Amino acid sequence: MAILEVQNIEKHFGATKVLEDISFGLEQGQALAIIGSSGSGKTTLLRCLNFLEKPDHGRILVRGKTLFDADDPATQRESEVRKKRLHFGMVFQSFNLFPQYTALKNVTLAKELLAKEQPGFKSRKKEILAEIEGEGKELLAKMGLSDRAGHYPHQLSGGQQQRVAIARALALHPDILCFDEPTSALDPELTGEVLKVIRSLAEQKTTMIIVTHEMAFARDVADQVIFMDGGLIVEQGDAHQVIEHPQQERTRQFLSRYAD
Repeated sequence: MAILEVQNIEKHFGATKVLEDISFGLEQGQALAIIGSSGSGKTTLLRCLNFLEKPDHGRILVRGKTLFDADDPATQRESEVRKKRLHFGMVFQSFNLFPQYTALKNVTLAKELLAKEQPGFKSRKKEILAEIEGEGKELLAKMGLSDRAGHYPHQLSGGQQQRVAIARALALHPDILCFDEPTSALDPELTGEVLKVIRSLAEQKTTMIIVTHEMAFARDVADQVIFMDGGLIVEQGDAHQVIEHPQQERTRQFLSRYAD
């Protein structure tokens, strides 16, 4: 069974159809790269998966459970949105770190807030918070940032901030880790350090969806690639097949821009 099933998703903004009949599946441990020109619907698709936008049509299932069905109001309750977002760890283009908190606190904050809502938190507060802090430090170490735990975002490079954002997304153990152009806000010399982390996560079989313009990276790291254009999936399949031997003319035209 696929860990993620996206069925016939559509999204409109007024009269503009931004996503049309989007369907795909993702298996546990796979990395999926979504490529396409700006405005093709890639970011909107991620926002629908993370329930930052509500699709106008279609269904989203994780581990066989329906998280969203446009025809079923029971799956659209605002009170349930936060729980549903826990299935998807989101790494944005612009880091979105809290400037008033250290790197470590940015990583641990969400988990601390969730822990405080659990029965028995008060009686085990010190132990639970120490455990969360320890996990946060381990994640920062995994990102190569052990010596930056006490630094604030303004004291970190863009690449370091994005690695903190990745650690933050991993802290809640999501089913699927989503990246929205994770290197687009970085200088070229910092891009490599973030791509190295994502490559390592792929090698560890972390289930991921990566919106990217890094074609060589997508070819080498992703298991599957989807090419979107005009809100449609034009082509999808094995990463090497789609990028090296595209079948659709629109895909070939898009990839020709990156030939050099």
